[in-house]
Amino acid sequence: MTSVIVEQNPVFVENMRWLWLHDPELARKLDAISDEDRVELEPTRSGDWTAALTDSDGRKVYLHSRYEPIVEAQRLIAGLDSEEPYCYIVGGFGLAYHLLELRNRSSSETIIVVSEPNLELVAAALATLDLTDLLSNGRLIILTEADKVHIHKRLQNHSTLMMLGTKFVSHPPSHRINGEFHKQVRALITDFIAYSRMTLMTLVTNSRITCENIANNLAKYVTTPPIDMLRNRFSGFPAIIVSAGPSLRKNMHLLSEIKNRAVICAVQTTLKPLLQHGIKPDFVTSLDFHEVSRQYFEGAGDLADIHLVAEPKANWKVIDHYPSMVSLLDNEFARMLIGDNLARRDGLPAGATVAHLSFYLARYMGCDPIIFIGQDLAFTGHVFYVPGVETHRTWRSEINRFNTMETKEWERIARNRPVLRKTIGNDGKEIYSDELLFTYLEQFEKDVVGTQARVINATEGGARIRGMEISTLREAIDRWCTKDIPKNLFAYRQESKWDNPTKLEPLKKEIEARISDTSGMSRVCDEMISLLEKLQGLTHDPDTFNRTLVRVDELRAQVNQSQRVYRIINSASQLAELRRYSADRKLTAAKDTGVERAKNQLKRDLDFVKSMLEACGNMKEMLEESLARINNEISRHNL
Repeated sequence: MTSVIVEQNPVFVENMRWLWLHDPELARKLDAISDEDRVELEPTRSGDWTAALTDSDGRKVYLHSRYEPIVEAQRLIAGLDSEEPYCYIVGGFGLAYHLLELRNRSSSETIIVVSEPNLELVAAALATLDLTDLLSNGRLIILTEADKVHIHKRLQNHSTLMMLGTKFVSHPPSHRINGEFHKQVRALITDFIAYSRMTLMTLVTNSRITCENIANNLAKYVTTPPIDMLRNRFSGFPAIIVSAGPSLRKNMHLLSEIKNRAVICAVQTTLKPLLQHGIKPDFVTSLDFHEVSRQYFEGAGDLADIHLVAEPKANWKVIDHYPSMVSLLDNEFARMLIGDNLARRDGLPAGATVAHLSFYLARYMGCDPIIFIGQDLAFTGHVFYVPGVETHRTWRSEINRFNTMETKEWERIARNRPVLRKTIGNDGKEIYSDELLFTYLEQFEKDVVGTQARVINATEGGARIRGMEISTLREAIDRWCTKDIPKNLFAYRQESKWDNPTKLEPLKKEIEARISDTSGMSRVCDEMISLLEKLQGLTHDPDTFNRTLVRVDELRAQVNQSQRVYRIINSASQLAELRRYSADRKLTAAKDTGVERAKNQLKRDLDFVKSMLEACGNMKEMLEESLARINNEISRHNL
C-alpha cells in the first residue's frame, strides 16, 4: 500500500496557526475550503499577485494593480490623515497588501477590523502572504458576516480602545464588488461604537453615586432575603413585562383579566398608572440611582404583596421607604465591601433599564412565554410616555391652553433632535427613535438570542425587536394565559423573614475595617504625590532620580498588596481609570524616548495618584455615612 504525501503550504499553515488561536470559528471555515476553490491569483509585473472578481453587473474588477500592487497599497494608506487612530475599520480584505501597510504605519496598540464576505478570497490571501505579524497578537479581526450579534461579540473586548479613536478605510475595488455588505458592516460597527460609548459614559458619570447608593443600601442588603427563593418558581407560567412606552395605554385594561394567570412584572414608572387602573402587579423592579425614582412609589397606594426586586445601586431612599417586600440582587461592589460570606446571594445580569431587569427576573423565575407590553423603544404617536406617569404630574403646573401635554411630549422628543434616528416599527413602517433607545433595543436583541423561553412583543406599536414574536396582547392572553397559577407558589411571601437583623453587627465590623483600609491608602497616595513631584525635577539627575524611585516602587508594591481597597476606591473613580487608560495608550503609541518619555510617564502617574487621593476621600465619606446608617439600624432593633 502506497501512502500519499500531501505537501502543505507553509505560509498558509503559519497564518492559520495564529488564526486558530484567536478566531477558531473562522479558521474552521477557511480550513474547509479546498485549494481549488480559493480565488484564482494572477501574477503582476512586480512579481507579486493580484486577483479579479466580478461586480454585481458582471464586470471584471481587479482587487489590486496588475503592475505594482504593493506601491498601490502604499499610496492608499499614505492618503489617510496623518493622525493615527487606535482602530481602523477596513472595508475589504483583498490580498491584504493594504492591511500590511496599515500595520507598518500603526503602533502595537492599534486594532484593524476588516470586513470581507468572500471566504475563498481570504483563504487565498492567507495562502499567499505572510500575515503572521497581523494575526499573532489578535489585533486583526476579520468580519465575514453582517450580523449584529456576531459583530458585537467579536468587538466587545476592544470597545474602550475603539471609542478613543476609530477611522474607517475603504478598499475601493472591494466596495465595487461587495459595496452593500461593507455598508451594512460599517453601519453595524457605528451602532456598536455608539452603544459602547453610551454604556461607558453612563458608567463613568454615575460611578460615584452608584457606589454611594450601594453603601447606603447595605443594611437592607443583609437584612432582607435575596431572590434565591424565586429561581424557577414560576416555571412554565407566562410573565407579562409592563413597560412605560406610549403604546401601553391601548391595552392596559386587559391586564385586569390575567391577575393570577400570569406573573405581572412592572417597571417602576408604570406602578402608579397600573394601581390607578386597579391592576396590582406581582413584582416591581428598580435600578435607577437618582432620587427622582422615589416619586414613582410615593402615594402609589396599597403596595402589599408587590415584591420589589432591585439592584443595590437603586436610590437608597426608594429602598428605605418601600413598605412591602424587598429583595436586593448580588453586587460585586457590595461583595468587595463586606465579603462573600455576608454578601452571597443570587444575582441577575446588569440591566440597562428596569425593563431589562424585569426581563432577566422573568427568565430567572422560569417564566415561559415572556410577553412584553409598552416596550416601544420609539416615539409611537409622536409621544414619549404613557399617560399617567410621574413625569406628567411634574409638568401639570406648566400646562395651559397654549402649552398642552402633547406640546410637552413633542418638546421632550425634539430636545433629542441631534440623536434622532429612524428604525423599523412592529408594523413594518419607519418610526423615530433616538440613540439611547436604540442602544436599549440592541441590548434586548442580544438578550433574546440567549433566552430559551419564547419571547413575545405584544406592544402593538414601537420599534421591532429582532428575535421577539409579534402578537397582539389579546391574542397572547387568549393563547398563553389560560390557567391559574397555584397559590402555593406565592406562599414564600408569608414564609420568608423580610427583616432579619442578625447580620448587622458583622456588617458593622466589615465597614469599619474598610474605613481603616481607605485611610491607609490615602496616606500612601499623599507620600506618592510628594515623591512624584520631586521626581519631575530630577529627570536630569539620574542617580538621585533612581534613589528616589526606590521608595516609589516600595509604595507601588504596597498598593499591589492592597488590591481589595484599591478596587473599592477605583469603583467610585471610573473617570480617573479611563484617563489613565487613555494616557497609557498614548504613551505606547508615542515615539518619545529618554527624558521626554520619563516626563510624560511622571505626569500620567501624578495625575492618576491625585485622582486616587480625591477618590479615597470620597470613599471614606461614603463608608462613614453607611456606618452611621448601620448603627441606626442596630439601635432600631435594640441590638
